[in-house]
Amino acid sequence: MTPQRLETLRQLLQRRQIDFTLIADQVNKPRNLSALMRNADAVGMHLIHTVVPEVGYRNYRGTASGSDRYVKCQQHDTFQSAYDRIKAQGMTLVAAHFSERAIAYRSFDYTQPCALLLGAEKFGVSERAAELADVHVVIPMLGAVQSLNVSTAAGIILAEAQHQRMVAGCYDSPSLSDDEIQRCLFEWDHRELARFCRQHELAYPPYNAEGELVDAPRWHQAVQAGQAARFDWSQEPV
Repeated sequence: MTPQRLETLRQLLQRRQIDFTLIADQVNKPRNLSALMRNADAVGMHLIHTVVPEVGYRNYRGTASGSDRYVKCQQHDTFQSAYDRIKAQGMTLVAAHFSERAIAYRSFDYTQPCALLLGAEKFGVSERAAELADVHVVIPMLGAVQSLNVSTAAGIILAEAQHQRMVAGCYDSPSLSDDEIQRCLFEWDHRELARFCRQHELAYPPYNAEGELVDAPRWHQAVQAGQAARFDWSQEPV
């Protein structure tokens, strides 16, 4: 990795927001999921959550333009799992959902820790998810069709959230720890190696602040000898 590229990625990570995320509630179209990932990257989200539809879905990268490599994605089998995760982090759940208690999307304060909840186009957010949401927001529309593509709706709301957070200075100070920044730099620079470690339940090899391997030959020898450190990735905090 060139020094210029390293500095660009480091600056990107220093603007990542750990108290700002989204939940895709059973969004079943791969293109929409990829577009949501791209929107999340554009506003500096570090991690998003997806609730897998009962029929599942294929991963699709055509619309993400590489952003799926830079935004972590935590999959959940149920909405309750995703809800418990964001609530454990003290986040307010904001559902893009039309209801009697819905407010205009610009009326909400997105500078607080929050998660934007979005549902599939045909069905919207699930009944249980809408019930648990702290706030419902809507985008005022003047056309004959009173709905938007889920990624378009997300982009409109997230643009407002980004504006509020920029004015409030939320992007001015890093929210990721130095250790997390260094780990991300390693994962982005050594994607195949990181994937190998996860597949074989191995801890990452030693690396420095620039994400570069430290004594790579010795680590490879330990792997071949079956003596490399193990790691339970299923328990990894996100």
